This record gives sequence, structure tokens and C-alpha cells, in this order.
Amino acid sequence: MRAAGCVFAEEEAALLREAATGVELETLVSRRVDGEPLEHLLGWAELAGVRVVVTPGVFVPRRRTELLVRLAVAAVVPDAVVAESGSGRPKRRGLPAPVLVDLCCGSGAIGAAVVAARPEVEVYAADVDPVAVACARRNLPPERVFEGDLYDALPVDLAGRVDVLAVNAPYVPTDAIATMPPEARDHEPRLALDGGADGVTLHRRVAADARHWLAPGGRLLVETGRAQAGLTAAACESAGLHTEVVADDDLGGTVVVGVSRP
Repeated sequence: MRAAGCVFAEEEAALLREAATGVELETLVSRRVDGEPLEHLLGWAELAGVRVVVTPGVFVPRRRTELLVRLAVAAVVPDAVVAESGSGRPKRRGLPAPVLVDLCCGSGAIGAAVVAARPEVEVYAADVDPVAVACARRNLPPERVFEGDLYDALPVDLAGRVDVLAVNAPYVPTDAIATMPPEARDHEPRLALDGGADGVTLHRRVAADARHWLAPGGRLLVETGRAQAGLTAAACESAGLHTEVVADDDLGGTVVVGVSRP
């Protein structure tokens, strides 16, 4: 595996040994050497300390998305309405459960990670890819995971009620996909990678209709690339959102935050 270019060969080998033995282990090692994502072979990935099901043909959560999760967790329970419960978990004083939508959800990892930290959150998710939707329904309440193109998939009664729109839409420019590692470009769905000519085609569509779905003061959180951050922020500003860019160098993550003005 190291000879094949697996940077963390020893760690990956240990995980594969836990997953299988004998002939099956040899098969998994061979498939990894041939470039299949480790997470597809194991059947799971970890995001923000939460293990989620990841099936072949579904986008693999990246560690940089922990920044988006962190911002979402902080946003769903405002300080002004938080009190400590007996278990040490925060609770909202007599208010409806906060609503988060994991849009372009893939495996539903973002929603699952937020719920693990804030069990009181009412999470919905949507993706245009039926394979991703089937996977997300294994990680989230299946009746709250919808198939369709962006907001078209969501129940209409969510309009104006969403506290957080968490979006990890594709942001790789089309021409840059060829330069991605083989395990991504050859084994993950192209529609989960291809962000159009400049990488922000989907971001513009998401931002344009965000205010219709956000509650007053609600937040749109969009993961983006460093090179695309300015364009993503401009799309949010054009849609009438108060916008800032948040980056975490340790995670390598960049998120544009758009706030719906009351």
C-alpha cells in the first residue's frame, strides 16, 4: 500500500485488518492499491468524531468540512436562548426545535455530525443523486431525507423556518477535476465534484433562493475553496445576505457565512 502511494499506509492497513481477514482482506488491499477510496472499502467515514455510513458511488466527507460542522453547531442554538440541562447539554427555553437543512447532503454526514452534538436539532437533508439519498437515509431519519434539485426537494412548509442551511455543494472548477487524486475523480460521482467553469455555479443558485427558506437571522453556510471564496461571498451578498468568510488553516477549510437580515 505504501508503494502504491498511500500516505497513511500503516493506519489504513490497520483499519482494513479490523474490517476483514484472509482472502477478503487481500481483496480489500488490492482494491485500495487500485485506487478505491478507503472509506468505500470500510463502509464508513468519520466527520467531527461521528462515524457515518458511506457507500460506493457517494462523496466521501473530508476533514476540512469539520469547520462547516462547527459553525453549524454554534449557529443552531443562539447564546440568548441556551440554558444548561441536568445532562450538561444545552436546551432552548420553550422555543421550537431549531431547524437545519443539509443541502447537497451526500451521505448526510454534516447533518449527522450536528445532531450528534445537538440532539434537539430538527435536521432535514436533500440531494439530487438517488445513490446519495439512499446512503443519507441510513445516517439520518429517512423520512427527512429528500431527493431532488436543491430547494425543489424540500417540503414547502420549511420555507422561512430554516435556522441553518448547511451546504457542501461541489466547488471544483470543471477543468480542475482532471488534476484531482484518482480515488476522487474515478470513484466519486462527478456531480458531487463539478462546480462549473469557475467552481461556484451551484453556490450562485443556492444563494439566490436562500432568503426564501431562511428564518429571520438564519444562516447560510457554504463550504468553498480558498480560490472561490470571493466569488461565493459575492453571490451571497448579491442575494441580500450579510456575508463573511471564515477559514481554518489547520483544517484547510473555508466557509462563507451569509446571514438573513431580520
